[in-house]
Amino acid sequence: MYQVFLGIGGNTGNKRMNFQKVHFSVENELGKILRQSSVYETVPWGFSANENFWNQVFLIETELQPDEILVKINRIEKAFGRKREPGKYTSREMDVDILYFADWVIETEKLTIPHPLLYKRMFVLAPLAEIAPEFRHPVLKKTNRQLLEACTDESEILKVELKTES
Repeated sequence: MYQVFLGIGGNTGNKRMNFQKVHFSVENELGKILRQSSVYETVPWGFSANENFWNQVFLIETELQPDEILVKINRIEKAFGRKREPGKYTSREMDVDILYFADWVIETEKLTIPHPLLYKRMFVLAPLAEIAPEFRHPVLKKTNRQLLEACTDESEILKVELKTES
């Protein structure tokens, strides 16, 4: 079994429902969710859009290999209508990224682990540091907490209060 950190996020559609659906999809397709961060709201990163993003990090346990997870992630994103445009950030209902796969370092044409931009993104580091502050980046050799403290991204990040309906 492997422990994998996934970043999820989206800024269009019914975000509350989308997060419920992706939680279900991850558990059914990828593996058991061991921990999940709070949901955070941030402005879009790398492009302009009217709707802010909601972001969250899951720690899952899986038997799948990285390339198998990637195939299933692409299927999950496609179910949310995701169309990828290489080199271009766009609004989307749901995005799922592999942030860390255990302590592995992978660089292939289709997959780079750890996620190459995670250390630059407040919307990834805040939820990562919330659920795994002492997890060490296998390349940079710093903990998530240290990466968060050193992050130069000045984007405002707010916790989303997800009230449960009774």
